[in-house]
Amino acid sequence: MFQMFKRVKTLVGSELNAMLDKAEDPVKMLDQFMREMEADIRDAEAAVAKQIANEKMLQRKYEEADKMAEKRQQQAVKALEAGNDDLARRALEDKKTHSSQADTLRESYERAKTDAGSLRSKLDEMKSEYNQMKLKKDSLKARAESAKTRTKMNRAMSSIGGDESRKGFDRMEEKVLQYEAEAETSDDMRSSSRSLDDELDALDQNNDIDDELAALKKQLGKE
Repeated sequence: MFQMFKRVKTLVGSELNAMLDKAEDPVKMLDQFMREMEADIRDAEAAVAKQIANEKMLQRKYEEADKMAEKRQQQAVKALEAGNDDLARRALEDKKTHSSQADTLRESYERAKTDAGSLRSKLDEMKSEYNQMKLKKDSLKARAESAKTRTKMNRAMSSIGGDESRKGFDRMEEKVLQYEAEAETSDDMRSSSRSLDDELDALDQNNDIDDELAALKKQLGKE
């Protein structure tokens, strides 16, 4: 019976931290510990219920034997009053048997009652320890989750601005500068091309005006 308390005592003791140190995932291990404790408590409750049932059974048998002894005592008196010594003797003999049984059953009942009380006390102790461990588990789980979150955040922050990232940004900056230079060169070439086209177009426009001027002079007879 006391074996089922072993795991609980171990968890309450200093070995819990050592177990957590070896665990890959403390949160999962804590949940596993709680499930084991819950199983222990269920086993203890079943044992207590069985002991209580045994206690009540012995109490009933003890009370029945005691009542039968009292009944045989009263019957012996009646037999004597009726003048039947033989019947009275047999009633007293049976009374002695039931009295002996009652004494034995009373001792067994009292022992079972003491054991049941002790088991109830241990069960209450287990439940109290379980509740304490549950609070501790919730606290440890919260701390573990917080620590994991901080670790992830620190790793993410440490990767920002690292050598690879910095080199990558430098390469991209060079490419952007190259694109901008190519765009400026393209704009210059386009501007140069437009200037030449504009001069040629202007020349054509001047030729048209000269032709128009000559035609006008001819009409006026000034050629």
